Amino acid sequence: MAPRARILPEPPPTFAPAPSWLRRRAPPDTVTEAVFYAGAALAALHPIARDQHKLGLLWRQRLALSCAAALARQGGRTEDESVLRDHWYLRKPGDDPGPGGRILDAWRRLGERVASNADEWIWAVAPSLGHRLNSLPIEIVELAGRNSKREHAMPVLAAAEIIAASRRLLPNEELLPLWLADAVLAHQLRWPAPVPLLAAHLSRGALRKEPLHLEGETVFMSALCTAYTTAAVAAIDLYNDLARRATRLLAVAPTLRSKDADDTVSVLMSEDAQPAEQGRSASDRSSRRLFERLVAFGAVRELTGRPTFRLYGL
Repeated sequence: MAPRARILPEPPPTFAPAPSWLRRRAPPDTVTEAVFYAGAALAALHPIARDQHKLGLLWRQRLALSCAAALARQGGRTEDESVLRDHWYLRKPGDDPGPGGRILDAWRRLGERVASNADEWIWAVAPSLGHRLNSLPIEIVELAGRNSKREHAMPVLAAAEIIAASRRLLPNEELLPLWLADAVLAHQLRWPAPVPLLAAHLSRGALRKEPLHLEGETVFMSALCTAYTTAAVAAIDLYNDLARRATRLLAVAPTLRSKDADDTVSVLMSEDAQPAEQGRSASDRSSRRLFERLVAFGAVRELTGRPTFRLYGL
């Protein structure tokens, strides 16, 4: 019998790590220095953010999870990344993911291609953040649209402007400005989809200094640039780690005999997590054996630490 044809993803491209000098611990001395470091970090991130390999979707989902966990923590909630992932992947279709899950939903939407279209932003994010579609000030919608079309000499400045405008019009809103900032930044840099960056690295205290930006002060701009520098370096590190894991997975994939092996490998390279459940051609038991073998090969990790209701991913 002829061997079965295999349909596996292409290996992900590799990119250079972030320069070591961007990993500074001390805050910049001046806003000019902060802007320089942010520009350099985003330039190092740029080729990864521009690449359209399917691993980029998984990468954005992991970044979205980090952002959602940080926002939940800042809001006094107890969900960490593991709990948010559990609620997301183990809920039944149509179930409400809960307040933390809705935050995760908004940031996962941020990393999707739909968020590359400014006309779809409000449809993508408003319901997840508890806003009615017609309840957001038109000034925010129009400013976001303008910033997605005109080029700034400093892309981070466009992000600062949308944060300042959003906070001025909605002073009690902290999530929407961060979402729009990453979306506007991606448009400025012509990325095919935004990258969830800011929410995991800009503190609530720094965000509340935003009125100083409207008054011409540089405190908020310095904090924003520092946050984007840290976020970009962390995103580069995450991508390189995922690329190594994906390459290992593809190396062992040809040895897998399960009929659903190729589909499983494809999903693992584009989705944050996957339960071991019945597939198109395989039973629950066969699926569990497949994941156990992948774990034994060091190609996949079990993400929960539980003996049941397990989730697997790179």
